[in-house]
Amino acid sequence: MEASTARQRPVSKTVDMAYIAVFAVLIAVCSWISIPTAVPFTLQTFGVFMAVEVLGGKRGTIAVFLYILLGAAGVPVFAGFSGGAGVLLSSTGGYIVGFLFSALAMWGIETMFGRKQVVRIIGMLVGLVICYALGTAWFMNVYAKANGAVSPGTVLGWCVIPFIIPDLIKIALAAFLAPRVRKVLQQL
Repeated sequence: MEASTARQRPVSKTVDMAYIAVFAVLIAVCSWISIPTAVPFTLQTFGVFMAVEVLGGKRGTIAVFLYILLGAAGVPVFAGFSGGAGVLLSSTGGYIVGFLFSALAMWGIETMFGRKQVVRIIGMLVGLVICYALGTAWFMNVYAKANGAVSPGTVLGWCVIPFIIPDLIKIALAAFLAPRVRKVLQQL
């Protein structure tokens, strides 16, 4: 019995690693998809939401961390096929770093309150607010060093308000798709 269990663990870890890698790639692909509107937006946050919703808090957070690590190492996984530490240190880099804190918040909420649909949606909303807050504070700091101080209202107008409706749509889409994807993966 122990030998059989020992053989299953590496397979399980291998499958976990494969899923984590697939979802890190999914986030990258979502970052390359730019929806042309008055203020173009990508599907990065959708990829983050899907990773945590499908894989669960721990594996989803690891996938987000792997995505950021690949980008920091110079792999062109960020929006516009960009990569490197310079992207993370730019004025909008805080939003990318915010993805990790979003995933951590979603994981924490999942751990405390379970995986019911309403809890998962609240987790995504909280994660989005955390990403907005971190990214906005980061943007204001980096922008101020390069160009002078800018008001929080101005930054919110540039970096948050145009993205609220698209991000809420991404949350709704992730809430709809994630349980279905998770069900399919469980059958594999």
